[in-house]
Amino acid sequence: MENNRKIDPKTLKRIFGYILKNYKIQFVFVIFCVLFSSSGTVASSLFLQNLIDDYVMPMIGQTNPSFAPLLRALGFMVCIFAVGVISAYIYNRLMSKIGQGTLRDIRNEMFEKMQYLPVRYFDTHSHGDVMSHYTNDIDTLREMISRGVPQMVSLSLTLILTFLAMLKTSLHLTLLVIILLFIIINVSKTITRKSGKYFVKQQESIAKVNGYVEEMVNGQKVVKVFCREDESIEAFNKLNDELCNDSTEANKYANILMPTLANLGNLQYVLIGIVGGFLAINGIGGLTIGAIVSFLNLSKSFSMPISQISQQVNLIIMALAGAKRIFTLIDEKPEEDNGYVTLVNAEIKDGKITETDHYTGKWAWKHPHSDGRLEYVELKGYIEFHNVDFSYDGKKTVLHDISLYAKPGQKIAFVGATGAGKTTITNLINRFYDIEDGKIRYDGININKIRKDDLRRSLGMVLQDVNLFTGTIKENIKYGKQDATDEEVIEAAKLANVHNFIMMLPDEYNTVIDGSGGSLSQGQKQLLSIARAALNNPPVMILDEATSSIDTRTEKIVQEGMDKLMDGRTVFVIAHRLSTVRNSKAIMVLENGRIIERGDHEELIAQKGQYYQLYTGNFELE
Repeated sequence: MENNRKIDPKTLKRIFGYILKNYKIQFVFVIFCVLFSSSGTVASSLFLQNLIDDYVMPMIGQTNPSFAPLLRALGFMVCIFAVGVISAYIYNRLMSKIGQGTLRDIRNEMFEKMQYLPVRYFDTHSHGDVMSHYTNDIDTLREMISRGVPQMVSLSLTLILTFLAMLKTSLHLTLLVIILLFIIINVSKTITRKSGKYFVKQQESIAKVNGYVEEMVNGQKVVKVFCREDESIEAFNKLNDELCNDSTEANKYANILMPTLANLGNLQYVLIGIVGGFLAINGIGGLTIGAIVSFLNLSKSFSMPISQISQQVNLIIMALAGAKRIFTLIDEKPEEDNGYVTLVNAEIKDGKITETDHYTGKWAWKHPHSDGRLEYVELKGYIEFHNVDFSYDGKKTVLHDISLYAKPGQKIAFVGATGAGKTTITNLINRFYDIEDGKIRYDGININKIRKDDLRRSLGMVLQDVNLFTGTIKENIKYGKQDATDEEVIEAAKLANVHNFIMMLPDEYNTVIDGSGGSLSQGQKQLLSIARAALNNPPVMILDEATSSIDTRTEKIVQEGMDKLMDGRTVFVIAHRLSTVRNSKAIMVLENGRIIERGDHEELIAQKGQYYQLYTGNFELE
């Protein structure tokens, strides 16, 4: 944790890399504006010496003094202040634009990267934690870029210019300020170190709270069904207390920093006045009244940046903690794809396959070989598993020696208890995960050779958990085939037996739904997902408990459409209702990642094994 209290130069450098990549000219202009603003502040303090010694003091004792030179001097001073104010206004406006543009670029890169992360990443990171990158982490980064960076540059330049001006005014008083500076820096460093530790913890606690809140929002029905309200509140209170404690500790030290430094600054001001007066009276160092007044003003301009820099350090530490989390996501290894076999439109005549640019309704695998030979294999949907082993974490094997085949037009069903490996098998077909041992072939081609986008385009998948997106019904059905015509959309809807329901909606196919599909029943949402899969017309369908959210009556309605959807296709079905798999060509019974029984319904009943017990006992697998 010690390293987290310090500013990480690599992360800081990377942030500036984003700024300079697209806003280099604007940022250079900001530096010049900051320089003008800081120079104006220092110049006005230096000018006080001339104002007092050359204009005010000579007028003392005169019976009829002329105020014209004083007014001209004051006018010049006003101009200096005006330049400083205008420069500060310009660079703050520019930094706001640069900050928002930089955050837009980071968000774009983060979202783009997220789209290409493997499924494994989202299985191991809570959605709330991922969302925290886009909210809290980005917000702290915004504060740093739009406010922290320009202030740090301004304060640093002011500090340097003021120090040079102090040296020019009085070497003796400057030495006094340096001695006091060591005290101020040590106090500031001690307080900043303590607060920085808790600012980092605060960011981590915010992510935990957000993640838990999202889980509870998504799982409210489950919470209520199992009467877990009190336990949920207790768990949230614990996380919230941790956040409160970390935030309190961070702000406790941060809030005492400014008053402490302010009082030290006041002490410095008094000591400079006393020592400066002593030196002036005794004629040491050539100090004048104007020089003392000027130095007092410079000392304030010198101590103020130090205290403000210390305050900004906490903001920067917190922002860098958020930035580090963001860059951790951006640096995640994208999903690897070494496939080189692609899916192309094909014309097939007399058994000969030729590639074409226009849609023919026929597809083929374009398979380049190492010897330069180009082979075209018709896309049919023949899937084979050969002695496949698989582990999610590389330690515990969850699939053992899985071997099976599915020919075009066949329906293969998987049954078994939760955790038996049913969904894992279908995830391997999609290459959401890659296998450790064995082979999976698609139309005779090892799927590791097939480019993932093309592989997944050839597969249709209907999941148990339906994901709809904010938009119209039509847009949701067309999600996987944007160029589909209205007629194709309607045909797919009719195939899934959802057309009649859609026609009863206020705007029919143009009815807008939100991402949760809150206005639709679970069965209706499931039917829409089936229509979405049907529209793509893939040769292979994967139905992962696709009818689990549909009641028995609705299931009968959709079954006819499902039969049409499955006609002529290779179909893999995961079902918790054994009645839905009776007509399967082959039923695989899984237990602990192994196929313990296989055969059609009659054969498995005749074996009187586990399938027989489940079927005759009227059990439903969950």
